[in-house]
Amino acid sequence: MKQKVKQRLSVLLGMILAVSLVLTGCGKSGGSSSNDSSGANEGSAETGKQVTVKYYNWDNEAQSVGTDAMLQEFMDQNPDIKVEHVVLVPGDSVEMMKKLDFLISSGEAIDVVQIPSLGSVLERATRGALAPLNEFYEKENIVPEDEYFVNPKIDNNYYGMQYTKSFNYVMLNKDALDEVGLEVPKFGWTWDDYREYAKKLNKGEGIDKRYGTYFHTWELYSNAPAQTMMKDPFLYDDGTTILSDPTYKYFFQLRKGMESEDKSAKPFSDVLAAKLNYRTEFFNEEAAMILTGNWTIADPGNTEQYPHDFKTAFAPVPVPPKGSEPKDYEGKYFTSGGQLVMGANSENKEASFKLMRFMTTADSDNRPEFSGYKKANNEALLTKLVAGNEDMYDMDSLKYTLFDDAIQYLDAAQVMTTASSELTKVIEDGFSRYMLNNESIDDVQKWMVDEATKVINKKGVIK
Repeated sequence: MKQKVKQRLSVLLGMILAVSLVLTGCGKSGGSSSNDSSGANEGSAETGKQVTVKYYNWDNEAQSVGTDAMLQEFMDQNPDIKVEHVVLVPGDSVEMMKKLDFLISSGEAIDVVQIPSLGSVLERATRGALAPLNEFYEKENIVPEDEYFVNPKIDNNYYGMQYTKSFNYVMLNKDALDEVGLEVPKFGWTWDDYREYAKKLNKGEGIDKRYGTYFHTWELYSNAPAQTMMKDPFLYDDGTTILSDPTYKYFFQLRKGMESEDKSAKPFSDVLAAKLNYRTEFFNEEAAMILTGNWTIADPGNTEQYPHDFKTAFAPVPVPPKGSEPKDYEGKYFTSGGQLVMGANSENKEASFKLMRFMTTADSDNRPEFSGYKKANNEALLTKLVAGNEDMYDMDSLKYTLFDDAIQYLDAAQVMTTASSELTKVIEDGFSRYMLNNESIDDVQKWMVDEATKVINKKGVIK
């Protein structure tokens, strides 16, 4: 009995060995091993393996809903790619960038990041933190200029893919306007008009006061005419600093006058000390007007996150009054937008590029903001963004502000700088010196020009 068992085992082992030799021979005859799981098949639906791509941004709670839904659409179409949504600092792009820079400096592998501005992309690209996109564009036969309004480029290398089209406007409490008999402004109203509106919209005293307006801490609110009606927020076309522009003297003095004389704007010192949120200031009726941008379009309808019962109206950004216009003033607005970039040390570059293209071009019902893709239907997007909440909007003023032919936009700047963070600090410091230290406007502006010129001479410009 034992001998028969041994014979059967011997036959069985022999068969297994023979099959093994045949399979090995077949594998070699093809020139490659069929058991090689590395390379092109890794992370493909064919093998059932996934790669994980991290997508970083600064979404607030409401914006995350749309982003998450778009990411899910992408994953449904690309089951071999899993996307992890990482919100670094909810609702604050400035603090988000600081946290991102820390992650980059610590060596963390970064896949895809939403960056708030062109300058911020160029600055990090020159540090070697971002991967150029040229090889991926060429592989797909994509000409970036045919696809996007703004394309960050250094030495013919592309570093960003435009995700959003951003531009500024003023949101106004329509109920407050009606209370005092003010019309919703049209294109051509000036910053002097804005000051008069703010005076009339003041209401109450003390903790119950509603200010006519609120100015946040960003450089946009230090000199709105320069930031919204010049081709580049830091440089003239000749590569010199715009901090010498007459709009700086005008707007600094306007801000101080509205705060100290009119009492129509919350004191800058209070804004700094309390670390206030600009959305909350408006929707809590702490302020009746606020200069902001089209990333806030969905907010008036989001009464769950921003409880309020008034209707929101919209107006184009005021223009500077005669005699205070920026150099080379054209009467048009600056436009840019958020960009998607790829980390230089990403381990999943092909998957990251695929995600970037989807997020920038997909015609999705879940898109949270206007697209920087030239072929996008932004009017259809507006309908989706306000759907079901139209009663919270003055729709006529919103459509006028977004789409009227009177609203024109500047061409892209021919010169740029990689020193956006340093120049932003110069603007912030100069504004603080004027508002808080009571230094003369002429002394402050001279200091700003000198400091900015040093930075530009050190960093150079991109043409």
